[in-house]
Amino acid sequence: MRDFLPADKARRERVLAVIRERYRAHGFDEIETPVMEDYERLHSGLGGDNEKLAFAVLKRGMDAAAIAAAGDPAQLADLGLRYDLTVPLARFYATHRAELPTVFRSIQIAPVWRAERPQKGRYRQFVQCDIDIIGDATGRAEAELVTATLDTLDALGLEGGTIRINDRRALEWMLEQFGFAQGERPGVLITIDKLDKLGPAGVTAELRERGATSAAVDAFEAFLRRPQTMEYHPYGERQIRKALPAGAPDEVVGSLVAIGDAVGAARAGAAPRPGGIPLVFDPFLVRGMGYYTGTIFELAHPSVDYSLGGGGRYDGMIGRFLGQDVPAVGFSLGFERIVDLVSAGEDAQVCAVVLVHDRDVPVAELVALKAALVADGARVRLEQRTKNLTALLGRAAADGYTAFATVSAGHTPASLDLKPLS
Repeated sequence: MRDFLPADKARRERVLAVIRERYRAHGFDEIETPVMEDYERLHSGLGGDNEKLAFAVLKRGMDAAAIAAAGDPAQLADLGLRYDLTVPLARFYATHRAELPTVFRSIQIAPVWRAERPQKGRYRQFVQCDIDIIGDATGRAEAELVTATLDTLDALGLEGGTIRINDRRALEWMLEQFGFAQGERPGVLITIDKLDKLGPAGVTAELRERGATSAAVDAFEAFLRRPQTMEYHPYGERQIRKALPAGAPDEVVGSLVAIGDAVGAARAGAAPRPGGIPLVFDPFLVRGMGYYTGTIFELAHPSVDYSLGGGGRYDGMIGRFLGQDVPAVGFSLGFERIVDLVSAGEDAQVCAVVLVHDRDVPVAELVALKAALVADGARVRLEQRTKNLTALLGRAAADGYTAFATVSAGHTPASLDLKPLS
């Protein structure tokens, strides 16, 4: 959990403003949910490994004896800090469904908390930027999410992003074709998710160590070693079928192709890129969250070797709270990683002025000068002159101020001599 100095905070807010503006331009509406949810809801099996990282909130009024006597965490806590924004959204929709449109497009931009081991790009408190579409079971929802995400990346000056895409139904079908038993598939997927880090040899070795079905591991290994298993471009039916075992379900392949066609049409006016539309089918993209039921995505950028966000379809989650299944799909940007990649820069339309005044300038004159500049649309800071004027102006420039003027008694707004801060 971190503090942010003024310049860092201003930069973060500029990036957030761009993200909000682009999301709203694509028809999404922002909501807000509480930072805490019921403990049982956060530990209902929907959050995968993130449930293990949730911060619990101790029940009010428990003394030392009651804490010592508690047999399990559920007896100690009845609330917890949210570890993502998807579980709160599902609860929000189940609570307010009657007040929302049939197809609801939401924005949530807010902090979440996980008991991580802190490192660069991974913190215990961090901001997520989520867009979700609830109530649309068609590929149109995925296409809208992908298009809005790519548009937002372009607006942030991060052109060239690519979205890896897969479908959990394709993964399940593949595991069945290889011969993995139903009960071992969740563990098999956890290992397959490490393919980028361990490589084919490492993944197959770990599968054997886990005691996975030997013949299935052999079939999986043979598939990985076959020539041209992965063919990234161009995105389309041929590339998808080439990356899967023979006989892939037409429904799943057709759904993935339709998403690509829609994204291609929406991006027709964007700058041409090698290989066509910025989608890559990855048959071994897993996404660890257990609630995904269909399409899954992950956002990549050529400037870094880690993902900048991801998401997928979670049609079964809301039904856990509502008692009736409702289709839902979402995409989350990893704000803490993205903000480090965005070029720093101040809003060119805002004049930010430091008024460096002598000690004897009357307060009424200073406040009047400041008010006049603010009324003209400037951002203004008052600073009393110090012996080291260079250091004072250097701090102001670091905080985003672009001009300064020295003020003596009797100055008027018209007589100020504004000079640029370099």
